[in-house]
Amino acid sequence: MIQNLIINILEIAIGLASGLAVGGGFVAFLTVLGIIPRLIQLSRTERLVQVYIASVIIGSLFGTYMSFADVTWDQPVVILIIWGCFHGIFNGMLAAALTEVLNVFPIISKRVRMDDKLLWLLMAIVFGKIAGSIFQWTIFVR
Repeated sequence: MIQNLIINILEIAIGLASGLAVGGGFVAFLTVLGIIPRLIQLSRTERLVQVYIASVIIGSLFGTYMSFADVTWDQPVVILIIWGCFHGIFNGMLAAALTEVLNVFPIISKRVRMDDKLLWLLMAIVFGKIAGSIFQWTIFVR
């Protein structure tokens, strides 16, 4: 009885410490690279900073819950397409912000002589992410 209690307390402590380490790494990734501030700047939505903060917190908590819960979603294809669009937009914007912070696109566009077509390159990547997310949610998740 006491041995099970000690094991449970030890598992709780290890899980909490692991969660704090992963959460700390996630926050460090977002803050050190300046992903979210650059995303806000690129999208010109400085007035919605509180919404960004709430979205990151709620999304992290919801993702954590969905990782541990045994939940299945049996949704119509239309809902999955909309969900896939949201995933694609988020992934595309995050990838665009990350590469913008790291100055990847200006370097690539100069190397392949596409300086005047940088917007088209970015839009191709964003729409590719959206299409990939829709494909994943309608084919693999369904």
